Amino acid sequence: MLSRVFKRETAPQTTERALGFDWRQYIVFIAFLAIFAFFAIALYDSGFLSFNNLLNVVRQSAIIAVMAVAMTFVISAAEIDLSVGSVAGLASVTSALAVSEYGLFVGVAAGLLTGVIVGGINGLLVAAIGIPSFLVTLGMLGIAVGSAMWITDSAPVPIVDNAFNNIFGSGQIGPVPSLLLWVVILFVIGHVVLRKTTYGRQVLATGGNESAARFSGVNTRRIKFYVLLVSGTVAALAGMLYAGRLHSGRFQWGEGDELSVIAAVILGGTSLFGGYGTVIGSVLGALLVGLINNGLTLMGLEFSQQQIVRGAIIILAVALARKGPRT
Repeated sequence: MLSRVFKRETAPQTTERALGFDWRQYIVFIAFLAIFAFFAIALYDSGFLSFNNLLNVVRQSAIIAVMAVAMTFVISAAEIDLSVGSVAGLASVTSALAVSEYGLFVGVAAGLLTGVIVGGINGLLVAAIGIPSFLVTLGMLGIAVGSAMWITDSAPVPIVDNAFNNIFGSGQIGPVPSLLLWVVILFVIGHVVLRKTTYGRQVLATGGNESAARFSGVNTRRIKFYVLLVSGTVAALAGMLYAGRLHSGRFQWGEGDELSVIAAVILGGTSLFGGYGTVIGSVLGALLVGLINNGLTLMGLEFSQQQIVRGAIIILAVALARKGPRT
């Protein structure tokens, strides 16, 4: 009896391996194509397929994609970072203030240093003390937002430095927006590090089975520290991209982005339980989130209706994807 049950339960897996194709691994690609096709047909007369609108989707998705690359490592290590949106807002403020007073290079250094400090604190509290990353980063979310509001008195900080604005969001190299170049740079670095380096393999090992990774010689505490440190630093970069694109620093920039970033990573195929991650999927997941937002706006849905549809799509996509590490 047991052998019959075992055969019935493993038959689909055997068939998948024999065919060499598991459609669940490509759910984000399938979802992207299906949703794109739906909006292309439904919004044919609304300019959805116009070059300017598609470029706008890319611009709207770019900053989420940048943060999603770093979040892929965090979630692959079975941790979470809820502070990325608020860190982006804080870094936009610190970089804007420094640019206004001391110029481009000090502004860039101040923004990145903000991310290093916040990410380092998150990493130390999680790796050294053992506080769950969910609680640490949730608390840091409030600290970062409050700090940004406090140092600016909740007012925007304008940036008139054209070099900063062009490098971090407003500029173009030929027809290519600088935002897209940042996405490509972060994507290439993230993909190579996760797939081709010892550090990437250790991140996946830590998330897949921390005890086994530790017995294999992996310093799992150090891995957790670094993924959170990098996440904070990249979130600060995202904040500078907001500041450059919108020509100001403000605590609202990045507000709520942590949910979009996490959704992009999970939609892209990274396991929420750790042990498996894909930078390619995370970037495509960010584009998918941007595509959904853009399409629903062009359809004229109210914000409350957009929230319902967006949530349903995310739940459906995640439900269809694998939940655990792939073997």
